Amino acid sequence: MKTLWLALAGVLAVAGGALAQAGDCMEAAALVHAEAGLPRAADAIAGRHELKVAVAGSTSSILAGPGGTRAAYPVRLQSTLSERLPGVAVTVVNTAKPRQTAAEMQEGFGQLLAAQKPDLMIWQTGTADAMQGIDLDQFRASLEKGVEQLQTGGVDVILMNMQYSPRTESMIAADSYAEIMRGVALRYEIPLFDRLAVMKAWSDEGTFDLSTTTKNAEMAEQVHVCIGRLLADLVVEAVDFAKEAKQEK
Repeated sequence: MKTLWLALAGVLAVAGGALAQAGDCMEAAALVHAEAGLPRAADAIAGRHELKVAVAGSTSSILAGPGGTRAAYPVRLQSTLSERLPGVAVTVVNTAKPRQTAAEMQEGFGQLLAAQKPDLMIWQTGTADAMQGIDLDQFRASLEKGVEQLQTGGVDVILMNMQYSPRTESMIAADSYAEIMRGVALRYEIPLFDRLAVMKAWSDEGTFDLSTTTKNAEMAEQVHVCIGRLLADLVVEAVDFAKEAKQEK
């Protein structure tokens, strides 16, 4: 189990290979769609010219090394959203903790909401549940409970599924848990960032070599830059989706 954890942690922490050409990673944007809106985030932007985002996740939200948090995708998300939303004060707080299941994250949401008061929660989960073999119905129930808690607390939610690794693909049933997340997103009409599909596309197309474990800090940062940019695109698209839906009423 420890070896598997290290292999998964290494996907974004020490991804190897070479980036074919600058911007190649954004070709995966075709896999990122806002199938639902972010009405609370849209209201915060329109009313307060402010957007507070919290990221609940695991170690794949943090790069290895002493500067990992500063270079990880939540920081890239904040800088990209600030560029895409001029005049809006954007803050992204990374609350990631290692090896937490969806149920364990959900248990901490009350304290997180009280402390951070976010407009939007990006809930990255699924890996720990898949590795521990958490019952799928139990996983679904934890997701539903968490989404309902966040929405009742006045917070929008984006679900983010697990990262992809060719080295662990046959070792954990990631697809089953990812499908549960897709179903929950559809049921509660919230966006899903399909990180699993995005990273698999990068691997298949040779954009990033995710099968190696060479300690390439520059490559790891590039992966996080791409995740942050794609995630920012999803947020902006979902905010626009909510605005359009409001105008149509």
